[in-house]
Amino acid sequence: MSLLIKNSSMTPNERAAQLEDRLIDFCVRILNLSEKLPNTYAGQHFCKQIVRSGSAPALLYGEARGAESNSDFRHKISVALKELRETHINLRIIKRKGFLSGERLNGILDENNQLISIFVSIARTLDKKKRGTRI
Repeated sequence: MSLLIKNSSMTPNERAAQLEDRLIDFCVRILNLSEKLPNTYAGQHFCKQIVRSGSAPALLYGEARGAESNSDFRHKISVALKELRETHINLRIIKRKGFLSGERLNGILDENNQLISIFVSIARTLDKKKRGTRI
């Protein structure tokens, strides 16, 4: 998938729903990947790690969409970004260890990087708005 495109015909709510769908799809890909990890101590350790960190961004974004304040929204976006970065490290470890083939992981690593970029952009935009800086 490609980065979200700010389509002028899409409302902010439609863009938010599109991002939420991408995060859910990413979570499903992580769950599918976790089922392919070996049933060894290390394999199961990373299975649990990646399921937790890879599913958290979708859940946190869902919470963020119902945030009680701008600071609550910003905090949830920040935590989701941390989880995406943790997932990225877990994926790199899984790839380097050879638990799964690099080919199988390249697509999900790419999507992970794109989601990180989107969340960094959201966080920066929120910070600029808070400071009153032009976007």
